[in-house]
Amino acid sequence: MTERRESPVLAVDIGGTKMMTAIFSADGRMLVQDVCPTLAHEGVSGVVERLFMMMDRLLDQRITEIAQLAGVGIACAGGVDTARGLITFSPNLPGWHDVALAEMVKERYEVETFLVNDASAAALGEQHYGAGKGIKNLVLLTLGTGVGGGIVINGELYLGACGSAAEIGHMVIDVNGPECSCGNRGCLESIVSGTAVARSAVTRIRQGEESTLVEMVEGETGKITAEMVGEAARHGDALAVDVLSRAAYYLGVGLENIVNIFNPEMIILGGGMAEEEELFIEPAKQVVMSGAFQISVRAVRIVTAQLGNDAGVYGAAAYAFEHVSRRPE
Repeated sequence: MTERRESPVLAVDIGGTKMMTAIFSADGRMLVQDVCPTLAHEGVSGVVERLFMMMDRLLDQRITEIAQLAGVGIACAGGVDTARGLITFSPNLPGWHDVALAEMVKERYEVETFLVNDASAAALGEQHYGAGKGIKNLVLLTLGTGVGGGIVINGELYLGACGSAAEIGHMVIDVNGPECSCGNRGCLESIVSGTAVARSAVTRIRQGEESTLVEMVEGETGKITAEMVGEAARHGDALAVDVLSRAAYYLGVGLENIVNIFNPEMIILGGGMAEEEELFIEPAKQVVMSGAFQISVRAVRIVTAQLGNDAGVYGAAAYAFEHVSRRPE
């Protein structure tokens, strides 16, 4: 009989746009995976039904049997009560309030199921299998449509009292800044996310500033994206350069706070905005190097994530493996 700690796990990453499922061997190899649209507008029952279909499809490939699974790990965007296995809310999943997803999966498949926030899972994934492999103290930021975060302290994922820690995107860095989706003003996310960068460019253009971005979208300014702002900036567009420069400064302020508070060995930056290295990431690093406590600056490396869009599912697997290994046989 195969011991549970040597058995594979089934990992899930649920986002607002797509869901990924995968089976991982005990040594962390992804054996098989499946991806399909979330179709979040169909509500809880529609998404869960599709999730079960994906999990069944993986298990039907006979990589492993349900009875041989050590557990299931689920990463999900939004507010997660890890201890109770609840998705308390999710901006990307309309209608998801106090959804006991871990219990639903456990009842259907009769296997231990663990639920964690997707950005926290991404931090764990990078720490086990990616840029942070072997690092005991790290912080991850996902810089995309929003800004997510994950914290690993002394080799352990830090989740806080109920699993909602590391909402780094909602650290207020400018009390007079723009309104954030959370209702506060001047959150990191409201200034440095891809959404915020695009919005800033559009606002300034509509206020009368000139930019080649207008030509790029043939006058339809609502179609401007953060990627376009980056492209325009690389070609010397003054407005785009200034928008990225401002965002980079505030990202640096946020990273400076992280360095001073957590004294990490590494900060990992993932998401689409992390690809804008020269005009966004490097200036942010300079803010950190000049402003944070130098003893902490000397100890930290700021690097780019390695696992890309797979970080969440790798982290969900790692989280399940960790918790299965702690349970008595």
